[in-house]
Amino acid sequence: MTNKFSSSFKYVKALNGVARCYSKSVPQITTHYTIHPREQDPRWKDIAMERFSDETDILIVGGGPAGLSAAIRAKQIADENGKELKITVVEKASQIGGHTLSGAVIEPHALNELIPDWKEKGAPLNTPVKTDRFSFLTEKGRINLPVLKGTPMYNHGNYIVRLGQVVQWLGEQAESMGVEIYPGYAASEILYHEDGSVKGIATNDVGIAKDGSPKSSFERGMELHAKCTIFAEGCHGHLTKQIIKKFNLRANSEPQTYGLGIKELWEIDPSKHIPGTVEHTFGWPLDPHTYGGSFLYHLNDSSPLIAVGFVVGLDYSNPYISPFKEFQRFKLHPSVISIFEGGKRVAYGARAINEGGFQSLPKLTFPGGCLVGCAAGFLNVPKIKGTHNAMRSGMLAAESVFETIESGNKDTEGYEPKVYEEKIKNSPIWKELKAVRNIRPSFHNKLGLYGGIAYSGFSVVIGGREPWTFSHGSPDHSRLKPAIECKEIVYPKPDGKVTFDLLSSVALSGTNHEGDQPPHLTLLDDSVPTKTNLATYAGPESRFCPAGVYEYVPNENGEGERLQINAQNCVHCKTCDIKDPTQNINWVVPEGGGGPAYSGM
Repeated sequence: MTNKFSSSFKYVKALNGVARCYSKSVPQITTHYTIHPREQDPRWKDIAMERFSDETDILIVGGGPAGLSAAIRAKQIADENGKELKITVVEKASQIGGHTLSGAVIEPHALNELIPDWKEKGAPLNTPVKTDRFSFLTEKGRINLPVLKGTPMYNHGNYIVRLGQVVQWLGEQAESMGVEIYPGYAASEILYHEDGSVKGIATNDVGIAKDGSPKSSFERGMELHAKCTIFAEGCHGHLTKQIIKKFNLRANSEPQTYGLGIKELWEIDPSKHIPGTVEHTFGWPLDPHTYGGSFLYHLNDSSPLIAVGFVVGLDYSNPYISPFKEFQRFKLHPSVISIFEGGKRVAYGARAINEGGFQSLPKLTFPGGCLVGCAAGFLNVPKIKGTHNAMRSGMLAAESVFETIESGNKDTEGYEPKVYEEKIKNSPIWKELKAVRNIRPSFHNKLGLYGGIAYSGFSVVIGGREPWTFSHGSPDHSRLKPAIECKEIVYPKPDGKVTFDLLSSVALSGTNHEGDQPPHLTLLDDSVPTKTNLATYAGPESRFCPAGVYEYVPNENGEGERLQINAQNCVHCKTCDIKDPTQNINWVVPEGGGGPAYSGM
């Protein structure tokens, strides 16, 4: 048990050192302690801040495909070597798989290696791919393109899944082996040894009022100390971004670039349902300089279910773009709309995805831990797949951590599994990502989509063996143009049958947060939204958020507008933290268990 405030307050003070320009005329939006430290707040003066601690051998932050694969593989190796190994997984969702969202088509080879008898154990991979379709959409037409064996869009041998169900099943396998899994506990801060190496994490405090004061129900979070900590938070994780910054893990790599994926599940007319069908499109409704496209998968489920979604690259430049409304507009295409007519939308969700690939891979290890899965950025963008790489990276991390701990060799208090990087470079992950490294950045050219498609075709033909590597250029948030330089986009009004409004969509995500808690969408400076984002970029956060979290409303005095943050709507997609042009938004974890409640998304 420790009787001092955690080391995160050093980080808080550093943030507060950034030039901040609050004034009495700016209404306070942010009340979270990461911006307004409790040690400076008299309301916290007599509150006991002691935290209990527990010890584990391997700590895994995040219960997704990568984290659970790491846990399972670590247990397997320990059993094979007759070793007792305590493995702990913390997951911010109230149940394993509750925050998981993906298309998803998965390649099974990593699963085949991890759990060879997965079919006998009831893994929910029930829909083998039977048909591939890949098309270019114009406003009224559709041009079908061939899907040849060996190209990224070839999916035969793969499975269409509801990834949340697969993750839930992986969790069951891990628990049956003795892995300790704690859903509903958000890792809120990183703990460090005196030598600066990672010691573990602390879970979030609960019982804090919206104004930042302690409630009578306040309870301090718990510390979890580990020999090695594996960060498996997924794309743009709250703690991962701190680790990358602290240890300068991007010193020799490019900034990560991202896309926003928005997804719906539909029950459709059985006569239109063809299980095993995989469709992808690009082109309309996006303009030629905005990267993105759609997916539509027919599942073999208890009902005639399809998964449909749309991905928009977050390097877009027009602040008037609404990824959500682009998705709704896509469903109105003449070659698409008929599949939804007579159907019923049953689920909705959204998630940012990594699109940087090979060029954006950071250094994977640091004193006390390593990064796996989408926390590292192993998504294959042309394939629109990352689960197989996430799982394999988790397995390789587990092997590396076990070897490092068993060797007893360490330069710092926390073990750094340095061999993990070498294992990744000798794995199919490295070869796969290197081969497609130029496809995504090739779309950054004067011809946009058309130049990117031409280059991508060339790269695929030569097998990705070109001797050069393209740069992604500047980060996504820096690519927005001032609103005055762009044309406002007029989107069709939702019809409530095929297309929908944002709030009715969020209602289908099952999202819920305790209302009386500080908004976890924090602003480093409360004045920036109106002074810069609204004035220069026409308030892009009100459009790029797929959950209606950010809303500009009239000031009470009737003069101008102010930003209102509807934190209860947040689906934890992280888009705001990525795309905010001023990088003023910092997403932090809410109370554990909050967020979406996806059922097999």
